[in-house]
Amino acid sequence: MDPPTTRFTVRHLETGARLALLGVVVNTVLAAIKILSGVLGHCYALIADGIESTLDVLGSFAIYFGLKLAAEPPDAEHPYGHGKAEAIASIVVSLVVLVAAIGLAVQSIREILTPHHAPAPFTLAVLVFVVVVKETLFRKVLAAGEQFGSSAVKTDAWHHRSDAITSVAAFIGISIALIGGPGWEAADDWAALLACGVIAANGWRLLVPAFREAMDTAPSKDLETDILALAAAVPGVAVLEQCRIRKMGLDFFVDLHVGVAGELTVREGHGIAHAVKDAICSGKPEVADVLVHIEPSHEG
Repeated sequence: MDPPTTRFTVRHLETGARLALLGVVVNTVLAAIKILSGVLGHCYALIADGIESTLDVLGSFAIYFGLKLAAEPPDAEHPYGHGKAEAIASIVVSLVVLVAAIGLAVQSIREILTPHHAPAPFTLAVLVFVVVVKETLFRKVLAAGEQFGSSAVKTDAWHHRSDAITSVAAFIGISIALIGGPGWEAADDWAALLACGVIAANGWRLLVPAFREAMDTAPSKDLETDILALAAAVPGVAVLEQCRIRKMGLDFFVDLHVGVAGELTVREGHGIAHAVKDAICSGKPEVADVLVHIEPSHEG
């Protein structure tokens, strides 16, 4: 039997895709505002922030298409579904974040070494608006990612938080430049450089779990413990062995060896296998399918 694509999984993936599309719209507007304000206000930190928002647009697009593909049902070429597209999208976005951090850091250093005008005061108001919008979006998207258990949605959320962090750093740097007066014009560039370090750290933090998921790294032991407890409670189960679990998108797939009394008929063993599968899928809705291998057991 082909692994099912659960309704709640498809619904969650579609919700995540809509949130990614919302991120595209918001980031496009904010990028235009920040770059224009940075050029008019002689503020490289704001221009760099706008460039980072432009990369956010590309990242949100990657998340959107990754989640849309992950929601596709299983087919002949992908019998386990397309859930890995979610992890791939997370990896792509994480790499974009790391590349953006390196590029912005290089340009920040150039600006520090190049004399320029002090930033205009109105750029502070722009940054306050940006921080409020991005922090609100971060909280909304992260809550959805935590609820669904989606690495791609959580990656998109932290992308928004990275943008908010760069804006806060720019605000501090611009404020220092304005208060300090002549000789402090590069303060916003130093702030941009500091923000690059934060962005790079976030990118790496997001890349590692996405890569682990793509490599079928085993999930937490808590999930395995719960699955074994549900299986052990099924009448006829004598012993449990070799429980393997892997994550595919938002779903988990389980391979489980179940020992039963050796004198049972094939039909009886088959019935126990179905009971084990039903117990696990009912108790853990995030488990999409369970492959049960029945073995004779010497234990009573």
